[in-house]
Amino acid sequence: MTTAAIQVKGIEKSYKDLHVLRGVDFEVAPGSIFALLGSNGAGKTTMVKILSTLLKADGGQAAVDGFDVNGESLQVRQSISLTGQFAAVDEVLSGKENLILVAKLRHLKNPAGIADDLLAQFSLTDAGPRKVATYSGGMRRRLDIAMSLIGDPKVIFLDEPTTGLDPQARVEVWQTVKDLARNGTTVLLTTQYLDEAEHLADRIAILHKGTIIQNGTLDELKRLLPPAEIEYVEKQPSLEDVFLALVGESAEEQKEQESSR
Repeated sequence: MTTAAIQVKGIEKSYKDLHVLRGVDFEVAPGSIFALLGSNGAGKTTMVKILSTLLKADGGQAAVDGFDVNGESLQVRQSISLTGQFAAVDEVLSGKENLILVAKLRHLKNPAGIADDLLAQFSLTDAGPRKVATYSGGMRRRLDIAMSLIGDPKVIFLDEPTTGLDPQARVEVWQTVKDLARNGTTVLLTTQYLDEAEHLADRIAILHKGTIIQNGTLDELKRLLPPAEIEYVEKQPSLEDVFLALVGESAEEQKEQESSR
């Protein structure tokens, strides 16, 4: 039996009187893409911080690559990489210099060679000598993910990896994420974009008000709603239909929440 790359059981987290996570449970299979889907404030980033040892849970248990996030935090950090919502790249340096810097900080041999390999892997070879300040949003995000892979982490956390990117840049990042999983890296990504979860994830967990209300493959989630028939043509429910039905909010309410932020 294959051990899960990520195991989460009964995780609780509160900030003073705000109960953010309420007994969260899920598992992520090795080499798969797992999407934690939810609206702003659902607790997605808090969950990632707990799994990456940046935040301690109030209750429950979690393990990454077989290591407990509390008792074996050093081993967890050696097994993971975290890419936050905004690209953590140095704009003064070139793309290659950013990669070399991280490789040196990790005390790896042949930093320049590592940088060249990653630039080629992420289709950034021609841009490698240029300052990152000249990069597009998609190029910066790809470089950011490339930096996260230095040291060959088994598990990578991507916290809303395409926030603020244009459609073309989003597609570039999506392809990068698919390539990571294809090469054996376990990916947990958080997103509020329904199409992103639908396009990428092997499994999707919907986090709503601090609780996982559904967890399954895209097909399993779609089967939660009956198919609609229009002129004898079966219409399969989209992930958006499933999400809104489960959280009990209409599209209009979603728009009102967005406009009020």
